[in-house]
Amino acid sequence: MRDRLTRDPHRPVYVISVAASIVRAHPRTLRIYEDEGLLCPARTPTNIRLYSEEDIRRLLWIRHLTQNLGVNLAGVRILFELEERMGTRILEALFEATDEPDPAQVEAPAAASPPPISTRPTR
Repeated sequence: MRDRLTRDPHRPVYVISVAASIVRAHPRTLRIYEDEGLLCPARTPTNIRLYSEEDIRRLLWIRHLTQNLGVNLAGVRILFELEERMGTRILEALFEATDEPDPAQVEAPAAASPPPISTRPTR
């Protein structure tokens, strides 16, 4: 029973419409983020996109960086690549240093304790 209650943040469970509503975006926006290489959701055998908790957290970071900080999608990609190359959580460190709340904690109350931002390669 306890195993059922613990969530695997890497397990894809949300279809695109649910993921879009969680991050308060249009499903087309999520497709654009995928086309830009910012995330790579899992696919079912019938090619339906499925998003994990980790993907949701990554989407929240993308939304925060673009809407609140004015970073364009190319800049977001560069920030994610820097995190991957450096092996550090520079975005999370930035928010700790500026006393701003973590966007995943503010914008997604339904996602309890989301995992750190993913630096896994896309595509």
